[in-house]
Amino acid sequence: MTAYLVSMLTFTGFFMILALALNLQWGMTGMVNFGIAGFYALGAYTSGLLTAKLGWPVGLAMPTAVAAGFVAGGLIALLSLRLREDFFAIVTLGFGEIMRLIALNEDEITEGPRGLKIDARPFAGMFDRELYPIVYLILVASVVALAFIVVECIRRAPLGRTLRAIREDDVVAEVLGKNVLLHRVTVFAIGGAFMGAAGALYAHYVQNISPEVFMPMVAIFIWMSVIVGGAGNNWGLLIGAGIVMTILEGTRFIGDFVDILDAEKLSALRIILIGTLLIIILRVKQGGLLPEQRFTYKGSQESGRTETQTSNA
Repeated sequence: MTAYLVSMLTFTGFFMILALALNLQWGMTGMVNFGIAGFYALGAYTSGLLTAKLGWPVGLAMPTAVAAGFVAGGLIALLSLRLREDFFAIVTLGFGEIMRLIALNEDEITEGPRGLKIDARPFAGMFDRELYPIVYLILVASVVALAFIVVECIRRAPLGRTLRAIREDDVVAEVLGKNVLLHRVTVFAIGGAFMGAAGALYAHYVQNISPEVFMPMVAIFIWMSVIVGGAGNNWGLLIGAGIVMTILEGTRFIGDFVDILDAEKLSALRIILIGTLLIIILRVKQGGLLPEQRFTYKGSQESGRTETQTSNA
């Protein structure tokens, strides 16, 4: 049971990293990304292929996967930012499907549906088999903490205010002298880097990756995590990712008590439960469990109080 809980927490960590990246791209900047699974796959296959096919050390392959996600995110944003939001979303969705189809059909490189076996693991041989899952969980938690710190620092910095201005009205932000194109490309690239890191961590954890893992449903789960937790609030989406993962994993045990549910019906039940949860939360709290904190300018508040006092006098 302990091993299962450690595994569940590890996969929750992957979801949290992806959710933090999406929150930076969409929650703060308003850039719709439906290609999360593509960046996830890019990071996984980049690190996996470098170690399995070329014999690279894990310590070099995983940063390369992060760099691949960064470059891919920047290029996609640079090539597509002149499109409207809905068309940009379609482009990202297409990128995700392109990555999955490449992994599926280029079987001479990726092993296709058979799955790419990855033997290399971080800190391999330094810990025994019982302790290693906990060590890997600590590694994943460290990356989650790093991603959280980076995204939270961006949110609190002047850059974060600029990103929220771009999200609300990019034309006004550009009129005020902000380089909207540069900010969007930078943000999308940083988000892609974190998604690539999540993919690399996933690949070396499961040690066998196949294209069926990187379906568009992955993007739906991450979007639900951000919406349930609260778009724009980094603490909220961590809670949202935990809730979504708990439902996904917790419903696996329903089949042990209800005989009429086979694997296919159980999979559908997971989606129904998550969708129902999303509807309930949006009805009760439209901003999610922890809505985004709105920043106010103290000077304007003090000025407002002064004007009120003057008028009362």
